[in-house]
Amino acid sequence: MTTIHLKEHMDRFINAKEIDVTTLNQFFNYRTVKKKELLLKEDTICQHLFYVQKGCLQIFYTKENGVEQTIDFALEGWWTTDFAAYPLNAISKYSIRAVEAAEVLVIDVVKQERLLQEFPILERYFHLVYQKAYAASQYRIKLLYEYSREELYHHFKDNFPDFIQRVPQYLIASFLGFTPEYLSEIRKRSIS
Repeated sequence: MTTIHLKEHMDRFINAKEIDVTTLNQFFNYRTVKKKELLLKEDTICQHLFYVQKGCLQIFYTKENGVEQTIDFALEGWWTTDFAAYPLNAISKYSIRAVEAAEVLVIDVVKQERLLQEFPILERYFHLVYQKAYAASQYRIKLLYEYSREELYHHFKDNFPDFIQRVPQYLIASFLGFTPEYLSEIRKRSIS
C-alpha cells in the first residue's frame, strides 16, 4: 500500500513536511474496488471515509419508487462518505458505488482522530478540502436554480469534458436531475 498520491494532495493544501508516506500508511487501508462494487450501502452503519486515488465513485440514494438518485461523484483526489453519518458511526442515507475500477484509501473515525491528534496541521488540510467541496456543492445548487435543464447539461459538458467521457450517460442524467431519455433528447438537439 502507498499513500504517495494522498501525500502529494496534502502538499497542495498545506505544508505537511513532518508527515511522511510511511506514517500515513499506518492510518489508512488501501483497497481496490471493482466496477459497480459498493463501498457503502444505504441503511447500513457508515464507518469509513474514502480518499479516491484512482477511479470514480458515485454517491446516491434510492427513492421510494426504486429509482437511484445520484447526488455526487468522487474522482481522483476527492474524499467521500456520508458526511453526516460518518463521524457518528450512524446509519447512512447514501450508497457509494464504483463507476469504474478504483483504488481508494480508507480510514475510520478512530484512526482519523488519532491522525489528527498526532498531526494537528491536518485539521487545516481537511478544513480546506471540505471548504472547497462545500463551495462546489453550493455552486451546483445555484446552477440547478438558474439554468434550464438544457443549459445545465451544456455547462456540465463544456466544463467537465473528461468526466462526460468517463461516466455513463444515465448516471450523468441522474446527477443533473434528468431521465436518461430526456438527456438523449438534449444530446440529439445539440447534434442537429
